[in-house]
Amino acid sequence: MTDQPAPDTTDVTARPNVARMYDYFLGGSNNFAADRAAAERVLEIFPGTGLAAQTNRHFLRRAVRYAAGQGVHQFLDIGAGLPTQGTVHEVVRAVAPDARVVYVDYDEVAVAYARRLLTDVPGTAVVQGDLRRPDDLLARPQVRATLDLDRPVAVLLLAVLHFVPDDDDPWGAVARLRDATVPGSHLVLSHLTLDGVPPEVAERGQAVYRASSAPLVPRTHAETLRFFDGYDLVEPGLVETTRWRPDAEPEAGDAHGYAGVGVRR
Repeated sequence: MTDQPAPDTTDVTARPNVARMYDYFLGGSNNFAADRAAAERVLEIFPGTGLAAQTNRHFLRRAVRYAAGQGVHQFLDIGAGLPTQGTVHEVVRAVAPDARVVYVDYDEVAVAYARRLLTDVPGTAVVQGDLRRPDDLLARPQVRATLDLDRPVAVLLLAVLHFVPDDDDPWGAVARLRDATVPGSHLVLSHLTLDGVPPEVAERGQAVYRASSAPLVPRTHAETLRFFDGYDLVEPGLVETTRWRPDAEPEAGDAHGYAGVGVRR
């Protein structure tokens, strides 16, 4: 890996960032004091948030292996966040050594760190992009150079859509990504829900995120299911994250999330 200067964090350390808060929940070190303070407030309200983050990573690994087993060897990971142990290319290349992966994030610090870590990893690219502008994202030269959109692609949207408000039409953005891929492509999705959580508790948690880089928009099962329009859900469907094809990885507690994999018709 070549030596590159660390990203300039002068202007981004004061406000909590959801990608770096997630890194903290996972036990990572790529976060700042403001991120840690906000994350600790979330943990006071939802003590199981760290477990939920780990559960989401477990689902990612299971779903990526599943897609690779179905012959999909191209992955577009949108909202990838900061690189952590068990990243997509590491997981999938144990199954498909020729797999190609594009990591996308909106946060400039996450992108800068990912580029440093993946400089010497062939078949990968890191792009700063916005899920809400899928056409711009898909037109990026790095995306086109790494992925062949005439072949099936697995679009990964892990714990990212719940940071996109309804007014930004996340369903429309996912539909554009669907239409840009060929039949047989996969959608791998996980989404926060606060179904069953007392409203006053949910409001306290959402208030923390309103002071961060993105609001928190939990959705119901029916609202989350809409993202799979145009896809055939694979068994067991859209279920609690821990219930999607569990394997030997330990899971405990309520992940407060739904997860599913769909195949484009």
